[in-house]
Amino acid sequence: MSEYKKESGSVLKFESPLSKGTLIKRYKRFLADVQLSNGEQITVHCPNTGAMTNCAEPGWEVFLSESANKKRKYAHTWELAKNEQGHYIGINTNNANKIVKAALAHGKISELAQYRKITPELKVGDSRIDFYLQGDELPDCYVEVKSMTLCENGLGLFPDTVTSRGTKHANELADLAKAGHRAVLLFCAQHSGIREFKIARHIDEKYALAVEEAQKVGVEVICYSCNFSSDFIELAHSVSIAD
Repeated sequence: MSEYKKESGSVLKFESPLSKGTLIKRYKRFLADVQLSNGEQITVHCPNTGAMTNCAEPGWEVFLSESANKKRKYAHTWELAKNEQGHYIGINTNNANKIVKAALAHGKISELAQYRKITPELKVGDSRIDFYLQGDELPDCYVEVKSMTLCENGLGLFPDTVTSRGTKHANELADLAKAGHRAVLLFCAQHSGIREFKIARHIDEKYALAVEEAQKVGVEVICYSCNFSSDFIELAHSVSIAD
C-alpha cells in the first residue's frame, strides 16, 4: 500500500480529496506538467508506462494526490483525468490491483465471490500471479489483473500498445488451466466511458492470439467497470465482451 491511500471497505479510498489542475503535457513516460487552479505550474509523477492513448490530452482536467514523503522529488502523483466528454480515466495503473483486492475481499466480483482466502502476488514459476484465491470445496483460482484505459466510442480496448509481458501472463494462465486449476484474466476498466470491451487485435496480434488460446483451454476472461470520485475508486459492474 502506498503512503497516500488506503483501502476502506470495498473501495480504494484516498486519504484526502484529490487536488485539481489542468494538464499541460506528459513526457518522458513518468512525468507530466500540470497547472494548478491557483496558476502555479508543477511537475508531477505519472504512474503509467503505457501509451496512454486518448488519456492525456493537453487542457484536460486532472486530479492529483500529494505524498507526505518529503524525500520524494515530485510530491504529487497523477491519479485521474477527465476528458472532454466528462468521463473519468484512472491514470495510476498501480491502483487496478488495489481496486480489485478491495472488491474481492467484500465479494463484489460475482464470479469470484465465494472465495474467502486471498493471497496477493503469489510466486508461480518465475512470475508472480496477482491473486491466488482459495475457498472451501472450490478449485484453487489464479487471477491476473490488467488495467484498461483505452476507450473508443464506448468500446474498451486492451492493450493500448504491444505487450510482451501481457502475452507472457496469458500463456502462464493457460498453463495453469491445463494443469487443472481455475484461471481468470480480469480487466479493470479504469475509464467511466467503457460500456463493452474486446482485445485490441489491431494493436497486438500476438497478445490477441495468446488470449484466444488461453480461453480455449479454460481461462476465463472477465471485465469490470469502475466508479470514480475525488475520494475513492471502486469496482462497479460487469462489462460484456463485444462481438
